[in-house]
Amino acid sequence: MSESKKVKKSIFQRFLDGVELVGNKLPHPAALFVILAAVIMVISHIAYLAGVYVSYQGVDLATSDVLDITVPAVSLLTREGIAYIFTSAVSNFVGFAPLGTVLVAMLGVGVAEYFGLISALIRKIMLGRSKSVITLMVIFVGLFSSIAVDAGYLVVIPLGAAIFYAVGRHPLAGLAAAFFGVSAGYGANVILTVNDILLSSITQEAARMVDPEAIVVPTSNYYFMVVSTVFLTILGYFITEKIIVPRLGPYKNEGEIPDADISDLTVDEKRGLKFAGWTVLGAIALLLVLSIPSSAPLRNSVTGSLVEDAPLMRGLVPIIMLLFLAPAIAFGIGIKKIKNDKDVVAGMTKAMQNMGAYLVLAFFAAQFINYFNYSKLGVILSVNGANFLQDVGFTGIPLILGFIVLTGFLNLFIGSASAKWVMMAPIFVPMFMRLGYDPSFIQLAYRVADPVTNVISPLLPYFALIVVFAEKYDKKAGVGTIISLMLPYSLIAMLAWSLILVVWYLTGLPIGLGGSIYL
Repeated sequence: MSESKKVKKSIFQRFLDGVELVGNKLPHPAALFVILAAVIMVISHIAYLAGVYVSYQGVDLATSDVLDITVPAVSLLTREGIAYIFTSAVSNFVGFAPLGTVLVAMLGVGVAEYFGLISALIRKIMLGRSKSVITLMVIFVGLFSSIAVDAGYLVVIPLGAAIFYAVGRHPLAGLAAAFFGVSAGYGANVILTVNDILLSSITQEAARMVDPEAIVVPTSNYYFMVVSTVFLTILGYFITEKIIVPRLGPYKNEGEIPDADISDLTVDEKRGLKFAGWTVLGAIALLLVLSIPSSAPLRNSVTGSLVEDAPLMRGLVPIIMLLFLAPAIAFGIGIKKIKNDKDVVAGMTKAMQNMGAYLVLAFFAAQFINYFNYSKLGVILSVNGANFLQDVGFTGIPLILGFIVLTGFLNLFIGSASAKWVMMAPIFVPMFMRLGYDPSFIQLAYRVADPVTNVISPLLPYFALIVVFAEKYDKKAGVGTIISLMLPYSLIAMLAWSLILVVWYLTGLPIGLGGSIYL
């Protein structure tokens, strides 16, 4: 088609192209984190010299005591701050939460990819399926992956790109759809997750600042979150198919990766999948034996819980590794690529070699995030923003929408849902309760607002990893590429999900078991 016959791009599409162009002119993500770290150093010192501080009431989660807390800005350019920069560099890197998670999980996922298990499984499941079904499946699996906390970032997102690639579609569209499900819709699920338990416990302690006997149960948002799972799956499908896919156009293979293998399975691959399937069933059976009995080692030794502070939940990453590694080895034996232990180690080695770029990014990202925490600028920003919203006197729907916008903005800087809620809940929960709202509804508004800006925040701990995944298919991909891909999801999801919450609020529908809108 000649240039003159090309369809003219819409204003929104041209805007996204501009976002990508500007974003990709930013420095490499590793260099960007260095620059941001330097900016935090300067701002922290200015705030320190100016005597900036914030005061708020917090709750000691261990004792439930209400405490008056004053947090001053801490400079990174004082004697103590400079000492911290040098003495914490290694511990910041080693303690960077996603680092160990990514590397351990990739020992299993990388071996599965190395021996071709993922490719064979994709072809087995997806071949013959319609494009719409594939897109819906990728998004729903991304949403469901919150049961395994952050494992979706490591498994579902690269799998989404690989699935689209394998069936001849643009892999970055699959990556974007999966990223939306895993991150922008985090917490929406058809079953209860650790997130439900963690947030409700924080909300309950904050609510007891007003009512010492307040109880917030993990199921208090369940109905709304189940409906949200279906809603976000459908919404993500339309954004992917109507905005992202047309914008990306046909995928142009630059020769760095092979053409998509969409051929039928070979005899060896069918045998390998059979071996892998029996291995997965065996691994699941073993996991059940270690989890179901009342005295099982993966239960909490005191309460017997399988969720709250249980080895099962704390050990999900190595469990995921083994659930990939064991069938990958069985598959390799089935296709006759594994003859001894050296072949398995070669697969693991290759998986770690591919993580070199992520290790570089993780080092500098870890320094920036820890500098931000050390300076207390995140706490000061969060509390002052909350106080402003309270001071302007919003009520009803404007209050709810203002809270959602504020939370989404703060999430650009403080990615952890639980850490942010620990800071915000003691301010907002009492405020909303004094206006007659139930704590579970305040928590629900937070859960709608918190995740949708994850996908456009370069400060998200896993954002650098998403860039690495994208570079596999587009060597020019950068921060701007990901932000421009995900911006439609973020904006539309925030608007649409907020409207669903407003409809729920106006109709008075029950939000969950043990939860309500009003006190």
